[in-house]
Amino acid sequence: MPTPSPAPLVALAPAVDGLVPALALLALLVTAYRHPRARVEAAVGLLAAAVVLATGVLDTGEVIDVLGGLAPVVAFLCAILVVADVCARAGVFTAAADRVVRASRGRPVRLLTGVFLLAALVTTVLSLDATVVLLAPVVVGAAVALGVPTRPGAQACVRMANSASLLLPVSNLTTLLAMPYLDLTFAGFARAMAPVLAAVLVVEYVVLRVLHRADLAVPASRAPRPTPGRLPVVPVTALALMLVGFAALSPFGVEPAWVAGVTAVVLVLWAWRRGYGGPHRALHAAHPAFALFVLCLGIVVEAVSEGAMVGEVRDLLPSSATSFAALLGVAVLATVLANLLTNLSATLLLVPLVAPLGTTAVLAALVGLNVGAGLTYTGSLANLLWRRSLVRQGQDPGLADFHRLSLVATPLAVVAAVGMLALTA
Repeated sequence: MPTPSPAPLVALAPAVDGLVPALALLALLVTAYRHPRARVEAAVGLLAAAVVLATGVLDTGEVIDVLGGLAPVVAFLCAILVVADVCARAGVFTAAADRVVRASRGRPVRLLTGVFLLAALVTTVLSLDATVVLLAPVVVGAAVALGVPTRPGAQACVRMANSASLLLPVSNLTTLLAMPYLDLTFAGFARAMAPVLAAVLVVEYVVLRVLHRADLAVPASRAPRPTPGRLPVVPVTALALMLVGFAALSPFGVEPAWVAGVTAVVLVLWAWRRGYGGPHRALHAAHPAFALFVLCLGIVVEAVSEGAMVGEVRDLLPSSATSFAALLGVAVLATVLANLLTNLSATLLLVPLVAPLGTTAVLAALVGLNVGAGLTYTGSLANLLWRRSLVRQGQDPGLADFHRLSLVATPLAVVAAVGMLALTA
């Protein structure tokens, strides 16, 4: 009896090798959406990475390159989470919200304006996670205390978490991951994106005002607290110096992780002496399990990019990105990928493909990966964290309310951002 030819099995091997990373990525995305306990999150990440590595799709050198590229970004994430946690425990967010409430004089429109600007500021300085996890609950609590609808302020927070992260490289992990592909310093990036952000903020604010006009017509039923909470000097000063450090040291090649790390150490020591918690609390705030999850995600996405998907995505990119239409096409593709894969995974996949088209094309991709990620709950992990934070307060935002705003604001904001980018580039 003749021996069966191994040819069919050999032909099937590449398909299997491509399927395994895709399934591993799917498992990681489901885990990210469900946001389980830290141990489960880390275990799924390690298992997915191990399965992918077992296929031999990536060699040792490629794995080292992936981890080396992600390490500074993950280190920054851990440090900035610690900084934000100390600021929260010191009362920075509560004191800032108190001042916004007091300045509003009980007028819902003025309250929305103040929350909108505060959320944009927190996102810019402390990243979008601080806005959805730490600021949003404070804003909702302030609205309840005033007796006004909570929806405008809560949705201002989630909109700013994605959209206001355009301004600085440190405002969003997607931008930090893209920085090696940009010929821009920290200050240069801010200068390039400042007019783009301005256009986005105008669109976002107008849409919030129009779609929430009924809620904003409800007068406050209670007066704000007569005396706002004290704004702690040390954390605020540390944040200001951290921003200066980012801008001043970037031209010398100093990674933001070093600046954020020093700030985190200073604030942890200060908080320890003040009785706000010590190193154990700082370790918990750094979320090491999520940091490990991000590293594993990087390995899996790198393996996926070795398969057919990267070719399909590359085919959808324009041959050049010098016109408004081409830049908009890049931004729309980034938006679609962000909402299919989450913006973090989409960044790892898309940015290396867009980089040959030039700096402006990468900036257009960041518009889709940041602003465009606000289109659906699945576009950004920040959206899911925002919902989780509100549910814990008994304020379920609901799918309909979220998408009623996002499906209007996001396309308009993306078009406005790309238009401004095309004008200023």
